[in-house]
Amino acid sequence: MKEILAIIPARGGSKGLPNKNILPLLGHPLIAYSVKAALDSKLITRVIVSTDSEAIANVAAQYGAEIAFMRPAEFAQDLSTDLDVFEHALNWFDINQNYKPDLVVQLRPTSPIRKAQLIDDCITKLINSDADSLRIVTPSPITPYKMWRIEDESLPMIPLLSIAGTDEPYNEPRQRLPQTYWQIGTLDVIRPEVILNKKSMSGKVIMPHIVGNEWAIDIDDMSSFIKAADVILSDNFVKFND
Repeated sequence: MKEILAIIPARGGSKGLPNKNILPLLGHPLIAYSVKAALDSKLITRVIVSTDSEAIANVAAQYGAEIAFMRPAEFAQDLSTDLDVFEHALNWFDINQNYKPDLVVQLRPTSPIRKAQLIDDCITKLINSDADSLRIVTPSPITPYKMWRIEDESLPMIPLLSIAGTDEPYNEPRQRLPQTYWQIGTLDVIRPEVILNKKSMSGKVIMPHIVGNEWAIDIDDMSSFIKAADVILSDNFVKFND
């Protein structure tokens, strides 16, 4: 059995929606949805929260997550990257517990629309491939072939993308253009050596797992809280033992 570590990154310094990781969503703190989904997974063997906030740590622990360490402030800044956070966590476990997982799963608490079966499907898909990582994607609601770059309003626009054999993709009917996909924050599955050795959260070979647009919810304001609640109520998502 492979050792699969779920890391839920949840810093305390959210400015757009203060304390959003522990704000209530249908009676439970937002972060609880990621913790519960990870605990319900049949393949994840360890669930930890990386946070600099005692309040978030206490709430996550109440729902069953492990708080192995408090994240240093230097990795909890506005411009701190996922790579900073995951490198710190993997190095901490290696140094302090001689613990080296086979795979790492990133579960962002601000993307609560996921089921345990989705997590297990994605883990299995990466295990059965030679890819560096797997990311959840959804069909793009707007085609990028009709998008432009503008370097200066006094200069002509530059098409964002081109298509071999098609002179003017921006004038083509949408139905004739290639389907594109948008990566969302539902979950990532990554080989630890990609993070530690390649200094990347994805590597170069990235497997896709396609889901519908209804899963593409990233909570950053109260309207997205309401949208998430509607989706969770409409389907058999995470169920808590109230």
